[in-house]
Amino acid sequence: MAETAYDTDNIFAKILRGEIPSHRIYEDEAVVAFMDVMPQGPGHTLVVPKVPSRNLLDADPVTFGPLFTVVQKVAVAVRRAFNADGVTVMQFNEPASGQTVYHLHVHVIPRFDGIALKPHTGAMEKPEVLAENAGRIRAALAS
Repeated sequence: MAETAYDTDNIFAKILRGEIPSHRIYEDEAVVAFMDVMPQGPGHTLVVPKVPSRNLLDADPVTFGPLFTVVQKVAVAVRRAFNADGVTVMQFNEPASGQTVYHLHVHVIPRFDGIALKPHTGAMEKPEVLAENAGRIRAALAS
């Protein structure tokens, strides 16, 4: 099982550098949170550390404190913003697990009783919907 090096041209690295636009809902010195452009449900947010790592398996352990502090903050905010019944938090490592972007990231998805997640089909959400959802989450973070 060979280790694969971190790719500095992955889409999340490009988002972090501002080369690709995103609907950011939170940023501090260590972490950025933004809307998933292919959401599995309304409010699907990604929380990404700024420091490069392919995933949890190669990340410096000091990354996890700031990352999961923001994951919790975002989870509380998305639940409030969407009046959700719960929140799913997911994190994938390597292709066999379902990881498709090779920069450590955590999915935070508001959940509603009786409503399944949409499949991850690659269909992009309309920018105006992402902008509206991001605004709702930013408002919940500020309250």
